[in-house]
Amino acid sequence: MEFSANQISQLLGGTVEGDGNRTVRNVAGIETAREGDLCFLGDAKYIHYLSDTKASVVLLSRNIAFDGKTDATVIRVDNARAAMAALLGEVAKALNPAKRGVETGAYISEGVSVPDDAYIGTGAYIGKGVRLGAGVQVYPQTYIGDGVVIGDRTVLYAGVKVYYGCRVGNDCILHSGAVIGSDGFGFEPDEQGVYHKVPQIGTVVIEDDVEIGANTTVDRAMMGETRIGKNTKIDNLCQIAHNVQIGESTVLCAQVGIAGSTKIGSHCTLTGQVGVTGHIEIADGCMFGAKSGVAGTIRKAGQYMGMPAIEANRWRRAQAVYRRLPDIYRKFL
Repeated sequence: MEFSANQISQLLGGTVEGDGNRTVRNVAGIETAREGDLCFLGDAKYIHYLSDTKASVVLLSRNIAFDGKTDATVIRVDNARAAMAALLGEVAKALNPAKRGVETGAYISEGVSVPDDAYIGTGAYIGKGVRLGAGVQVYPQTYIGDGVVIGDRTVLYAGVKVYYGCRVGNDCILHSGAVIGSDGFGFEPDEQGVYHKVPQIGTVVIEDDVEIGANTTVDRAMMGETRIGKNTKIDNLCQIAHNVQIGESTVLCAQVGIAGSTKIGSHCTLTGQVGVTGHIEIADGCMFGAKSGVAGTIRKAGQYMGMPAIEANRWRRAQAVYRRLPDIYRKFL
């Protein structure tokens, strides 16, 4: 696929500086781009790359000053990163357009209505009483259990499993291998120490515009519901335990694990391998550094690091002392 700078500018509402007829076929980072590539520059600290880049077209945020010379055609936009994201979204739609129809080999239970603009792939299983929204995309080998509700335009990629009674909102994306509504980890020992299963009879509710990564699991509640808030984004290989509540627009990066009955606020960020204990609350607007261990309730927005997690500035000061411990030890021998 090939686009001119003028076409891109028109799509993004930008302003062309240079040859508007130059064309691009690929995207790349500004420091490695070649002829025919499109890249973006949204941070002033990288502006020096613009003078030497080999890219044909560069998206540049309007608030970044540049008075040097460049061989690239520049398209001025309000936010270069957001503009690139919007452009890539259009390219993705062209490369992987929505499908329609029911493929041979899909099983759809009697009484389930499939919208005319929906897609059901080969080997998919649709249980009794399932409700499918307009434009849903159910890829091959996906399992949707009895009584599940899937909202409009939601995409379930190959191999997704949604257990009975769960609800998935509009415009969600569930990547391959995601499991929604598996049993929470509930067992009770008797007097002899033998564990017995505590039935998990609750459900999972996923609100609108949520994306869940490959091989991530969201357990159903013991009673009530496990809930993932609107616009929350969950990476691959995460574990969300039973009765967890996650607010809106929160981000969970790879290998995050959240134990049962914990409440996480809105606009939080949990970076890679953060572990959160059960039955605690985390305030809105908290950010946790990689491998942090959250052992207790966090009541104030801010940045936290360490195990157990403490305010990031305190953790950095503590690490500075920790690195000096061998020298301090020798000094006092």
